[in-house]
Amino acid sequence: MAKDLEALARRKAKVRRAIRVAANGRPRLSVHRTSQHIYAQVIDDANGETLAAASSLEKDLRTSLKTGADTDAAKTIGKLVAERALAKGVTAVVFDRGAYIFHGRVKALAEGAREGGLQF
Repeated sequence: MAKDLEALARRKAKVRRAIRVAANGRPRLSVHRTSQHIYAQVIDDANGETLAAASSLEKDLRTSLKTGADTDAAKTIGKLVAERALAKGVTAVVFDRGAYIFHGRVKALAEGAREGGLQF
């Protein structure tokens, strides 16, 4: 179990280092997923603040989504976080998948954010 957590931490750190190099001052779109929900944040690392956020736990989404743990929910969250980021004036971000593989719900969230107008 400890080795799995160490591998997860190494993978996450590796992705984060690559993002810092590629960011060039752009905020990052960070994704976190659990077995039941998915979360997304647009974070400005230079100022240390969250510019926009969305999750499948929000009340208005809980009624419209069947579950927070499928690709449809992830795509909806991606569109919502993109809409909120565009309202704050953010058009370009770097995608931070964390330690997750770019597949399934993480990929669906990215596609939703792109459809919503974010560029990465």
